[in-house]
Amino acid sequence: MALSSSEINKRLYEKLYDYLSPNKQELFERYASERTNYITVVLENVYQEHNASAVVRSCDCLGIQNLHVVEQRNEYKVQTEIALGASNWVNIHNYSDPKNTTTNCLKALKKQGYKIVATTPHDNSQSIFEIDLSEPIAFVFGTEKEGISQEVLDEADETTFIPMYGFTESFNISVSVAIVLSAIRRRLEKSSIRWRLDENEQILAKIEWTKQLLNGGEYMCKRFTEDIINEATLQ
Repeated sequence: MALSSSEINKRLYEKLYDYLSPNKQELFERYASERTNYITVVLENVYQEHNASAVVRSCDCLGIQNLHVVEQRNEYKVQTEIALGASNWVNIHNYSDPKNTTTNCLKALKKQGYKIVATTPHDNSQSIFEIDLSEPIAFVFGTEKEGISQEVLDEADETTFIPMYGFTESFNISVSVAIVLSAIRRRLEKSSIRWRLDENEQILAKIEWTKQLLNGGEYMCKRFTEDIINEATLQ
């Protein structure tokens, strides 16, 4: 009997579940139901490790399951004392090819159905409180000094800004990410949009968390998956 990928995932997590403590079982169930792939974050060449670490922490705290990191010029490093383990719970996708890294990242997200929204204080665009949320969005944030690149602007479907009321023209990037994600999440929660992970996506997230938590988690998942497929073949 051939199994669908979603059924394999479901059976795999059932096997892994018994290896988790009751506390982790409860936390995984609670937080998976609050996660989202509807919005995601793209960081372009962020070079300050403090900011990079703070961003992944904000993504975790606000339920963002996927973070995309372009490393064309700067390697993305997470400081554990700042991230506080957040990188265990957020899927970090790295793009480090030397040619067209930013463009390739954004084109890949477009193929997945995301609208590319560049964040910039220098453009005549909509504020984060006005931008249309009717389709999934990938918010792109640039470097601390230079902001987003021309490549991002060329690929972006829209631009957005955070309203500010002081003399300084921009927020620190980690603060910007937190403000945008908090504002958009609040708007989504008040909407009728189905923005939370579906059942299979929740299971996939919990499998990834288990891999990070358990010693030999990657090997366990591989072995259990092989067992599940073999068992189904014999039925």
